[in-house]
Amino acid sequence: MSPTVPRRYWLTGASSGIGLALAEVLLGSGAHVALSARSSKPLEQLARHYPGQVLVVAGDLTNSQAVREIGERIAQTWGSLDSLILNAGTCEYVDAKQLDTTIIEHVVRTNLLASSYCIDTARPLLHTGQTPHLVGIASAVTYLPMPRIEASGTSRAGLRYLFESLRSDLSPEGIDVTVVSPGFVDTALTARNDFPMPLSWPADKAARHIFAELDSRPLEITFPALSIATLWPLSKPPSRAQLIIGKRMLRSPPPHKDDL
Repeated sequence: MSPTVPRRYWLTGASSGIGLALAEVLLGSGAHVALSARSSKPLEQLARHYPGQVLVVAGDLTNSQAVREIGERIAQTWGSLDSLILNAGTCEYVDAKQLDTTIIEHVVRTNLLASSYCIDTARPLLHTGQTPHLVGIASAVTYLPMPRIEASGTSRAGLRYLFESLRSDLSPEGIDVTVVSPGFVDTALTARNDFPMPLSWPADKAARHIFAELDSRPLEITFPALSIATLWPLSKPPSRAQLIIGKRMLRSPPPHKDDL
């Protein structure tokens, strides 16, 4: 009986938060993982801890040429790819009274355009992979427009649409697509939020939940269930009702900017 070939993942945003926790879960399962982030140091630490399982492919994913070079490195090392998990992203708050459009441009480039570069690069590698799977980490904020997250919400909504549209286009090619919609997760980024984060999950719990759900190839993975059950219906009322809800979420402190 031939030995089982380890599943090969490309995981972006693997240096912190959900990405780092998910990298550890994947590697703990015996998978081989190509890890991307701007900084290579956390990735190299994982490579030392899991010898022979990690391919460090650090780089700026907003640079399409850098992404193509990562794809070439994966192709030269593995020849193909089984799963792409797009987790890299950023969140910056916007002050609508002093709208800085460079913030919106930066967030959309980081969250949406970078993901499209990765998908374009990974697609031919997935074609020759084992039961190929495209996974995108979106956000529960796409269910309801909220104050101060115009940039992040716009990019995440675009990301959701991209994944859901690709699901139809990639289905004939045998590539499954799953969207992940987490609520609040305890990370260094969310620790600096100046508002309550009900039902937040630790990053390691979120990572274990995502990994456990991936086997069944669901269209969407949401958590925590109670939080999503509250937010999802709020996406259904008329726009005026959503506006009233949004106004009640406004807070007096000035917004601040955070990067993942």
